[in-house]
Amino acid sequence: MRVGSFVLAAQFPGQGQGEALHRAVRSAEVAEEAGLESVWLAEHHFVPYGTCPSAVTLAALLLGRTRRIRVGTAVSVLSTAHPVALGEQAALLHLTSGGRFSLGVGRGGPWVDLEVFGSGLAAYESGFPESLDLLVRWLREARVGADGERFRFREVPVVPRPSEALNDAAGPEVVVACTSPASVRLAAERGLPMLLGMHAGDEEKAEMVALWRRHARAAGRSADEIRGAAHVSAGVCQIADRRTDAVETLVKAMPGWLRQGLDAHVTVDGRARRMRDPVAYTELLCGLHPVGTPEGCADRLAATCERTGISRFALLVEGSGDLAATEENVRRLGAEVLPRLG
Repeated sequence: MRVGSFVLAAQFPGQGQGEALHRAVRSAEVAEEAGLESVWLAEHHFVPYGTCPSAVTLAALLLGRTRRIRVGTAVSVLSTAHPVALGEQAALLHLTSGGRFSLGVGRGGPWVDLEVFGSGLAAYESGFPESLDLLVRWLREARVGADGERFRFREVPVVPRPSEALNDAAGPEVVVACTSPASVRLAAERGLPMLLGMHAGDEEKAEMVALWRRHARAAGRSADEIRGAAHVSAGVCQIADRRTDAVETLVKAMPGWLRQGLDAHVTVDGRARRMRDPVAYTELLCGLHPVGTPEGCADRLAATCERTGISRFALLVEGSGDLAATEENVRRLGAEVLPRLG
């Protein structure tokens, strides 16, 4: 089982953006010290829900500050990025970090980001498969050209090539954020592992893994490839000596952040949005994920692994909104939970 942290750089009420980013960087540094396997970085624009606008840039900083831990994006949004530019950045980080970089990508949402970056609503509604295929080709081939609906250019050499790494890693892994049967099928047909969100429980994640396997088999993927797919389960982790204390910490802090963060999202076309109740959502997350005593958290992770077949985790550890509490939470995850997982 491989356990990592999930870093949103969340701006809690009363905090500045610099404070949120400092906590994000420190939590990642402490994650390496605590023995976690990875740190996954979120990307958002124009909202306090997450103050990191470029997960790949923050990944570069953290790869330079660490020596062992894997750093991934969760996710880089393809609807507002050129896949070749992102592929070049991913190759660069792969080559210069000794293969410690993972590229998580997703479709994003129908937000005003599409207007600001000029990609338009079509990039979100129908352009993701084309962008994903171009990105994967860039990371695997020596020369790439494009003749699609959105991207058209003559063949050019890939520089730097991920396969030129001075180690055995052929290139950075690509993980796809999946929230629907369509995205599951998209990832499965390409043999790419999934990143499954915090809002989904074990039963839903198990169903998505089973659907991925069916589509992968139908696409001709080998049994070994299907069996070895390293899907990632996102969740929340808060550790305390009593479960009630861990839940109280999150219920006190997270709803304020969720309310101001989610309310700040603006759709590009004025479509209606259905907002979750922040308190109810926080309570739901506490029930789905490792929130409680170290023993209880270990049992929860083991149960999720057994029920879903997923053995990689990206756990939100900054739910308290406090730097010192976040650092303590990460250290306890490493010192008191990981040893119980074997």
